Amino acid sequence: MSDLYLSRIRNWFLSSPPAEWALNRLRSTLVGALAQGPIPGHVAFEMDGNRRYARSHKIETIEGHSLGFEALARVLEVCYRCGVKVVTVYAFSLENFHRPKYEVDGLMQLAKVKLEQIIQHGELLDRYGASVRVLGRLDLIPPDVLEVVERAMAATAHNTECVLNICFPYTSREEMTTAIRSTVEEYSTTPRPHSTAFSQSRITQKLLSKQAVSPEALESIRESPSPPSSDEHELDQDHDHDDAVSTATTLHSSDSTTALKSGCDGKEADEAAAAGLEDSDDNGKTAASPRIYPNPETITPETIERHMYTAGCPPLDIFVRTSGVERLSDFMLWQCHQGTHIFFLKCFWPEFDLWHFLPVLVEWQWRQKQKARDSERARRRLKQE
Repeated sequence: MSDLYLSRIRNWFLSSPPAEWALNRLRSTLVGALAQGPIPGHVAFEMDGNRRYARSHKIETIEGHSLGFEALARVLEVCYRCGVKVVTVYAFSLENFHRPKYEVDGLMQLAKVKLEQIIQHGELLDRYGASVRVLGRLDLIPPDVLEVVERAMAATAHNTECVLNICFPYTSREEMTTAIRSTVEEYSTTPRPHSTAFSQSRITQKLLSKQAVSPEALESIRESPSPPSSDEHELDQDHDHDDAVSTATTLHSSDSTTALKSGCDGKEADEAAAAGLEDSDDNGKTAASPRIYPNPETITPETIERHMYTAGCPPLDIFVRTSGVERLSDFMLWQCHQGTHIFFLKCFWPEFDLWHFLPVLVEWQWRQKQKARDSERARRRLKQE
């Protein structure tokens, strides 16, 4: 008896009303039990194995991808019922454009059909308050598909409880390149709204810290009508790395002397400098004050994170890839961190359901509880010492 024949018998039995009722009851019980433990906030799925599933079952490749979308619907319901807030799926890689044209066109049309179904019959997403976000190079999507993508995102924009991120077309390297490019643009074209470089308290602190100037000497500088000495001029031209401003905003001695002698309010000086107001020199000419930009040395991983496609999403807790391939394939490289648990499963994606996802969730919950126990033991040891 062939495997295909056995598979058909099994599917026939499972689709019978009594078996279907019993399985639904069992699923509800298991999902309810899982929801009582710790729940991951963000889960990513690399939906791999659609083509191999199609070949093994002697069906068309595009039919394998269609069955993969049905598997996604099953998994989404399990995730949202358990309490997962964000689900990210890898639907189409930039590398997939190198596949045969008929397959690429078929995938695009399949995405169009499935997104239209979301628009027309979005009960699942509306039931759990999930919004759709399509992440990637949207400029590479055909116009007719892009129009449906935009309508799907707009149709679910009112949902704020959960998120479904569809990476289409996407690679992590392209995402990180885009984030870095946006960060550079922000830091090179957007001046700071306020600067503390010219404030009186800032100048006072700098003089006292760099040259150990006494308060009495500083007071004499304020009262003295004479221009500053060469040492003070060099001091005022030091670069400041503590106020997160670029070296283009060097404080000149004439500006500092004027600020000290006039006793002007630091906030007003800051606002004037940031706004690029014009100052008059000795000849009556006007010159624009230098614009103050953020210091690139203040760029941190959090800065890059704000420019990623997944900005605002919780950290990635679980990464799942099906089909038995054990690599990330340029997916979620930035989001995978030291706390991400990665699972490589041997089943093909169209076969993926609760019975494959259940062991993943159980193992993740066990690891979280073990981590909590280890932290509690460490805390008790420190308390005893």
